[in-house]
Amino acid sequence: MKNISSILSGLIIILFFVGSSAIYVVDERQQAILFQLGEVVSVKTDPGLYFKIPIAQNVRFFEKRILTMDSEEPERFITSEKKNVLVDLFVKWRIVDVRQYFVSVQGDEALAQTRLAQTVNAGLRNEFGNRTVHDVISGERDQIMEIMRQRADADARSIGVEVIDVRLKRVDLPQEVSQSVYRRMEAERTRVANELRSTGAAESEKIRADADRQREVIMANAYREAQKAMGEGDGQAAAIYAEAYEKNAEFYSFYRSLEAYKRTFQDKGDMMVLEPTSDFFKYMKAPGQQ
Repeated sequence: MKNISSILSGLIIILFFVGSSAIYVVDERQQAILFQLGEVVSVKTDPGLYFKIPIAQNVRFFEKRILTMDSEEPERFITSEKKNVLVDLFVKWRIVDVRQYFVSVQGDEALAQTRLAQTVNAGLRNEFGNRTVHDVISGERDQIMEIMRQRADADARSIGVEVIDVRLKRVDLPQEVSQSVYRRMEAERTRVANELRSTGAAESEKIRADADRQREVIMANAYREAQKAMGEGDGQAAAIYAEAYEKNAEFYSFYRSLEAYKRTFQDKGDMMVLEPTSDFFKYMKAPGQQ
């Protein structure tokens, strides 16, 4: 009985391993190729549970998601101006025909990326060779990326791969070229700054001269108006004095004499030598007479 139980247990274990090896699962992130004695039997691109013949058949899985090829070091390209530029880029791609992908590159992701890198680099050398530094840095950068995506995708279809995007992360000048460019930029900015300073100084002098001229004109007009006002005031005062004098000439003469006496004898130490018959003493001699 024990031998029979052991045999049954062994058979169950063997059946379990055989049954488990006859089943394989493809999830939504993968696609699979079923091989029989090294030959491709079928391709599974939909997720699900599938069966295979144990030992005689085997399965190999491939990525269904978008993959990224990123350059480790910037590549050097030459523009139409015979200037070197360093380009750092990446490529987004995915497997769309897994059978063709396996036949072309044996399903090796490294080989596929090498093929893509060769295609992209060759296209970039051609595109950069027809454009200036300004074009590849800013002017036509988007256009270059779209052209490269189309060309790389057309070539990648032959190996069962779709190129989704080609992006130039950074386009720089080499160090030796950058220094000369920066020096030229600095010289140009210095020239522009000096030109602006000289223009500003000229405008400043012009504004000051105009302000001084306006000041002189305003002062002259103000002085003229002041003199005119003073003349009119003096004329009105003289007219008032004349009118008052005409009304009572004797009183006006008497008032003027009193003012003269006041100013003359203001200080006790003042001395004045006059004849007694002088008109200055007219109102002191006979204050009651007219």
